[in-house]
Amino acid sequence: MDLWFTEKHSPNSGLTIKVERQICSVKSPFQRIDIFESREFGRFLTLDGYMMLTEKDEFIYHEMICHPAMALRPDARNVLVIGAGDGGVARELSRYQTIETIDVVEIDKAVVEACKKHLPLTAKGFSDPRVRIFFEDGVKFARRAENSYDVIIIDSTDPFGPGEGLFTREFYGSCYAALRENGVMTNQNESPFYENDARAMARAHSRIRANFPVAKLYQAHIPTYPSGYWLFGFASKGLDPVKDLDADRWNSLGIQTKYYNTDLHVGAFALPNYVREMLQNAEK
Repeated sequence: MDLWFTEKHSPNSGLTIKVERQICSVKSPFQRIDIFESREFGRFLTLDGYMMLTEKDEFIYHEMICHPAMALRPDARNVLVIGAGDGGVARELSRYQTIETIDVVEIDKAVVEACKKHLPLTAKGFSDPRVRIFFEDGVKFARRAENSYDVIIIDSTDPFGPGEGLFTREFYGSCYAALRENGVMTNQNESPFYENDARAMARAHSRIRANFPVAKLYQAHIPTYPSGYWLFGFASKGLDPVKDLDADRWNSLGIQTKYYNTDLHVGAFALPNYVREMLQNAEK
């Protein structure tokens, strides 16, 4: 008998992956956590039935949520990561020797435990001694962290369930206050393609823009995410993600990546016209 995982991306479309076996299924106080094995994408993690990552394409997401921020602030000493219970963001950040602390705030301890056991390629980020894990609400944590971080990375789930509070105007205001001078924030910002995702994308951008003087979006191709086309947010207290990029400085670090490079960094901020129109409407 063939087993298939299916996630609906709209009422009329979705993603289907043939499953070899189910490795893990846990019901935490916050959500259902499942890890499957597939021939095409390797192991993959779902939360409440929604795709979070696959071993085959997770490098795209994790590199693109981390390195654009760090390329603007390669001197960052203290980094806050909200969400990211799979460890992939911590893994990418651990490549930077200048970082002194990587604070990961994940509300669901069961996600971290499941990923450490079954997704070691991403969860190995937690083994860096600079990583400190706080199992608590990221909204409340950010509220207490005034003027404490050089970079904030928000690796949230979609804007419902445990991740809903990470898309509010109040939360983004707390992140602004938590950043030091020239601080930078990046976040996953949904997809502009399907109607529901596009509304969430525009709403998040509008709320970030209300708090930050610099707020822009950039893009990446992630095959297992809805439509395969995903957006990330870049916000800062003054640094422009393209004009203030010192490509030579980042390249001199010698960080080996599979997707990100400084040419791609510049191009990722060049958005299609239909997305530009959505953002113009959201910014009115």
